[in-house]
Amino acid sequence: MPAMKKHKTVADFLKAQPPKARKVLSAVRALIKKAAPDAEEVISYGIPGYKMNGRTGVFFSGWAEHFSLYPVTDGVRAAMAKQIAPYQSGKGTLKFSYDEKLPTKLITLFVKVRHAEAHLLPTRKK
Repeated sequence: MPAMKKHKTVADFLKAQPPKARKVLSAVRALIKKAAPDAEEVISYGIPGYKMNGRTGVFFSGWAEHFSLYPVTDGVRAAMAKQIAPYQSGKGTLKFSYDEKLPTKLITLFVKVRHAEAHLLPTRKK
């Protein structure tokens, strides 16, 4: 599944995903939008992202067998170490299988922690 294909919108990105991935990624998108309703939806680095307070907040991407959330910051690790441990893949990535139940509470908390981090700093101008 090509994650780095050029897409203009998150809707375009989702349309390009296989049905199984599209369903899960659409649910992830909805969780992000609900947890951070003021976040600006963008495509950056070829994947869906959400700017918060003018800063990078959350990204997600779909792959053949899993989807990922980024970035796992020091603040996320400090606030959620136990919850994210089974999903960490490298230093800055959370990796989730399409075949497992979507961890909605974990994703929501991840977004809220990233949202809080973004709002601790001065607003970044466009």
